Amino acid sequence: MTVVVGHDTAKTRRTLDVNGKKIAYYSIQAATDAGLGDFTKLPAALKVVLENILRFEDGGFSVSTDDIKAFSEWADKGGNNPREIAYRPARVLMQDFTGVPAVVDLAAMRDGIKSLGGSAAKINPLVPVDLVIDHSVMIDEFGNPRAFQMNVDREYERNMERYQFLKWGQTAFENFRVVPPGTGICHQVNVEYLAQTVWSDKDQNGEDVAYPDTLVGTDSHTTMVNGLAVLGWGVGGIEAEAAMLGQPISMLIPEVVGFKLTGAMVEGTTATDLVLKVVEMLRAHGVVGKFVEFYGEGLDKLPLADRSTIANMAPEYGATCGFFPIDNETIRYLKQTGRDEDRVALVEAYAKENGFWRGDDYAPVYSSTLSLDMGEIVPAISGPKRPQDYVALTASKAAFAHEMEDTFKREQGKEVAVAGEDYTMSSGKVVIASITSCTNTSNPYVMIGAGLVARKARALGLNRKPWVKTSLAPGSQVVTEYLEAAGLQEDLDAIGFNLVGYGCTTCIGNSGPIQKELSDAIAEGDLVATAVLSGNRNFEGRISPDVRANYLASPPLVVAYALAGDMNIDLTTEPLGTDKDGNDVYLKDIWPTNAEISELVERTVTREAFLKKYADVFKGDEKWQAVEVSGGETYDWPAESTYIQNPPYFQGMAAGKGTIKNVEGAKVLAILGDMVTTDHISPAGGFAQSTPAGKLLLEKGVAVREFNSYGSRRGNHEIMMRGTFANIRIKNEMLDGVEGGYTKGPDGAQASIYDASMAYQAEGTPLVVFAGEQYGAGSSRDWAAKGTALLGVKAVIAQSFERIHRSNLVGMGVVPFEFTGGDNRKSLGLTGDETVTILGLDSVSPLQDLTANITYADGTTKDITVKCRIDTAPEIEYIENGGVLHYVLRNLAKEA
Repeated sequence: MTVVVGHDTAKTRRTLDVNGKKIAYYSIQAATDAGLGDFTKLPAALKVVLENILRFEDGGFSVSTDDIKAFSEWADKGGNNPREIAYRPARVLMQDFTGVPAVVDLAAMRDGIKSLGGSAAKINPLVPVDLVIDHSVMIDEFGNPRAFQMNVDREYERNMERYQFLKWGQTAFENFRVVPPGTGICHQVNVEYLAQTVWSDKDQNGEDVAYPDTLVGTDSHTTMVNGLAVLGWGVGGIEAEAAMLGQPISMLIPEVVGFKLTGAMVEGTTATDLVLKVVEMLRAHGVVGKFVEFYGEGLDKLPLADRSTIANMAPEYGATCGFFPIDNETIRYLKQTGRDEDRVALVEAYAKENGFWRGDDYAPVYSSTLSLDMGEIVPAISGPKRPQDYVALTASKAAFAHEMEDTFKREQGKEVAVAGEDYTMSSGKVVIASITSCTNTSNPYVMIGAGLVARKARALGLNRKPWVKTSLAPGSQVVTEYLEAAGLQEDLDAIGFNLVGYGCTTCIGNSGPIQKELSDAIAEGDLVATAVLSGNRNFEGRISPDVRANYLASPPLVVAYALAGDMNIDLTTEPLGTDKDGNDVYLKDIWPTNAEISELVERTVTREAFLKKYADVFKGDEKWQAVEVSGGETYDWPAESTYIQNPPYFQGMAAGKGTIKNVEGAKVLAILGDMVTTDHISPAGGFAQSTPAGKLLLEKGVAVREFNSYGSRRGNHEIMMRGTFANIRIKNEMLDGVEGGYTKGPDGAQASIYDASMAYQAEGTPLVVFAGEQYGAGSSRDWAAKGTALLGVKAVIAQSFERIHRSNLVGMGVVPFEFTGGDNRKSLGLTGDETVTILGLDSVSPLQDLTANITYADGTTKDITVKCRIDTAPEIEYIENGGVLHYVLRNLAKEA
């Protein structure tokens, strides 16, 4: 890779000496010396962005001196100066669920540019791209020594078409690497191996340049790497593809919320307990669209693994990122995980020289602050359907009883006998207990802790309850290395937590089926079955179609809940079971001390383990090496494939851009409530044969057993269109008491959202969607926007949007609007029978207020003011072109 920088940068370019080696860098102090402003009080997270601006200044890269001065003004104004800037991340990270459609788009763009008279080779990543295959393994087999191999075998059976396609991408595109299945979760691989904190490469003049490691990723939990002082966040695949192709990310200089950590964690608490409290506090504070930076003396006692846990859940607290500055702990971790000694020396020297180091005197200006004494943290869980719904463990039993009455409208204690088993099912029983996800399996303290809980339980004769599906899916092979070195994997195996694969599994909805008799009993009794997982997401309909209540917990607590088997038990006061002598066993009897955990972590988590497991990270096993691929500059789209199809976005494109079209005479496709997530809009899990997607696959001769999941079929737009707004728990307020992807068709009758939208498209009728607060929360999945656009939705009008989904909608040519003046779907009395017109879009400016005219079914009309959430000038151009990729494609063709 060559680092392209601005042409006139001598005023901020300086030289650093690291162990006798000279390397250039772009100096923030030099910017001050040049009279561009005082940047000493900037938070480290913003200094990373400032350095990016300095490096590209005056080089024809849409960067100006005023952009640099704006950062000094930000500090002068108390942490608020929302100037629009162009930001260029150093690299892009993808996983396979989001990566496959991204590569599909790139392949389609190669076809598209050829049709416009350009060269296919123009469509090629200009920055390094790493794709980690981690989202495809499902837990079909569990609780036995065969589970890992059987799940891997099944993964390849299901996904061979996708893997062949990704291997083609690896050969067809430069700067594109694939980490094969069975290696780990992308974010953990990123923190443990890919990330460098400070990069060094040659510029266009052949000189070595050091600069901060930065990235965007096609997964919302890309933020995890901020624990390693690497500025990164999730974007949709659409925005990531534009970044790959050299398009800067247009953004406003964000507010930075300072979160001060003091004190130290006390006996019996974990990083999971800490992050669940942080999520609750920051959601209440309001950090959407903002950076959060953690500071304070508490960081001196917070291991990097714990920092990564907190950074990981930035999407759950709503922030763009949760950043930890470089300090002694950063350096210790880089050394431990096998980074090159010269790299580690560069990171420390660069950070200290360029003002990125968190020392005792670190005291930047923040836009706002809040603080937390870690000594006050208590064991906790979160649920039953939002990560911010924090519940202290002592209150968990009462909280679940309240949820039964308030949320699920069920009576407690209803039981159904399970055929062929000697137990009954009732609401509250835990049917899934899964140690999974990048959030916690990257943290050796909680993983060793879970192993010790299993060891102590095993010694007393405890085991999982027979109705609990248990699984262990670590984020990297290093975890297995240290669990086996500590002898703890044997203990985990003994109570059912056998290795099932290296991937996201339960957290992404790949929990696999539970026992059929259990599933039937849950359906028969209309029971509220529960899941407990060490993940970051517990949205409705995400984990399993059989489970209504999902709780996030630390890995040790996941083990404890598998032993107890019921959310109606207070783990802090009631027994988990009985020992071999019939004595009650309580949580305190099997909970390890911090000293026990630390001793094993110190002994088994070694530099050698990281060096060993990442030595051949791109090689893969024999199965991956045997995947056959045919070369070619453009992809030979297989007509019969149900996984990979050429999308319609770029077909028939004209050379010139158009204008933004007004929304005229639009009908309402859906009226949705608050906190509608991208899981609601575009689910990732499995689907039934009765759904539009299922019917299509049956028509194509695909057996139900081979349906796989929506996530695995994101390379096929025909499946994904049918899966849009198709979550089994989504509620369209146009219909009374109906769950699932339904609406009213043109004839007023209930129909699937897909069928209704196709009928409206056949009539030439545009569509709008109304929604409440935090629309599009959760995952960064671009298909939530792609599907919306392909269904013919021209505008989404909501009370507020989550950052990534708003950007994705713009990237697909769908205009987001926000209600103003206290208006909302309820105050307006919307039923879905209205017609909506919004004029003025053909000459709109960023963030302009426009008038929406609503005509009700009885003929009455009402004008309301809505804010157009096209936030920046480049976004205007994106929508004029039909989307950001159309904009990039036309420009590349024009250059040719």
